[in-house]
Amino acid sequence: MDFDINAFMYGLATWAIPVLFAITLHEVAHGWVANKLGDSTARMLGRLSLNPIRHVDPIGTVAVPAFLLVVGSPFLFGWAKPVPVNFRNLKNYRRDMILVAAAGPGANLLMAVMWIMLLVLFANVIPDENVARGFVAMSQNGIIINLVLLVFNLLPIPPLDGGRVLSGLLPPSLSRYLDVIEPYGLFIVLGLLYFGVLNQVVMPLVSTLAQILGHIFL
Repeated sequence: MDFDINAFMYGLATWAIPVLFAITLHEVAHGWVANKLGDSTARMLGRLSLNPIRHVDPIGTVAVPAFLLVVGSPFLFGWAKPVPVNFRNLKNYRRDMILVAAAGPGANLLMAVMWIMLLVLFANVIPDENVARGFVAMSQNGIIINLVLLVFNLLPIPPLDGGRVLSGLLPPSLSRYLDVIEPYGLFIVLGLLYFGVLNQVVMPLVSTLAQILGHIFL
């Protein structure tokens, strides 16, 4: 496989900002909602900061997205250091666990809408066609990465956000089974990614959401 350094640098330039914003605000949203609902752990540890350095995970934020770019994967994702949440401090454990878990994907949805609006702005305001093309590509990537993170994190696999939401919705007798699965959740996700199942599940949903948002905001 020939490595095209120019294509890689262009991809890095147009992906870096959207990815950093997507994963940083995703984690900050978890901590912000948890703080509002009674758990100040993230705030006390300085994790409500918008500074990406506080949230960067060397593997999930740097190595994995870069590797997927190099191999030309159609499925790009990453993750930041999880914001610590002590669910025992929440005022209403089961309800608030759902709200905290849903806050991250909710932030990604809002950011996807923001990037749609920026795409329209860049396409119509920047006079230089080459410069506009780069900013439009960045906006398109921002839409994609946020919708990917939205759908991916809502998969009902613990410790993903969807697993937390499902655990809060199920009766305690059933949510215990999710607690048993949680230590193996990352391996399940990596297995689904390796065998291509993740791409087949996530990308059609991402495409559908993109079309819906496009009809609404474009």
